[in-house]
Amino acid sequence: MFFTLLAVTFVISVLMSFIVAAIFAKPIRAMLQRIIQDEISAAWEKYLRFAIYVVGISSGVRVWDLEKYITPNARDGKLIELTQERWVLEIYRSVISALQGTVMLLLAFFIFALLAFVIVRAFELKKTKPAAT
Repeated sequence: MFFTLLAVTFVISVLMSFIVAAIFAKPIRAMLQRIIQDEISAAWEKYLRFAIYVVGISSGVRVWDLEKYITPNARDGKLIELTQERWVLEIYRSVISALQGTVMLLLAFFIFALLAFVIVRAFELKKTKPAAT
């Protein structure tokens, strides 16, 4: 039963990561092409997509939390039983954790991308200003 739960949380985490990567594919591509006006922006886009999957899966499959189902309880030495209610709770936790992980990653990316955009825009304005006078 534990291995089934592990597999289900893995599949859910992959699915959540796929959905997030698909939703944010165009904004990420547009921002990277604007900031990095070179062919290397495609490589950065692939790297960020890979990072979304890694963070989403590692956040969604909480192995340290799932250990409670295979390690006896310290108080009475019994294993926690995987009931239908616990399954629902673990699936919910997996979805939320995967989304939280990817949100934090994308928030960090968009903050740095915004800073880079401001810098790029400032240099563009500086270049065009002398030509206007």
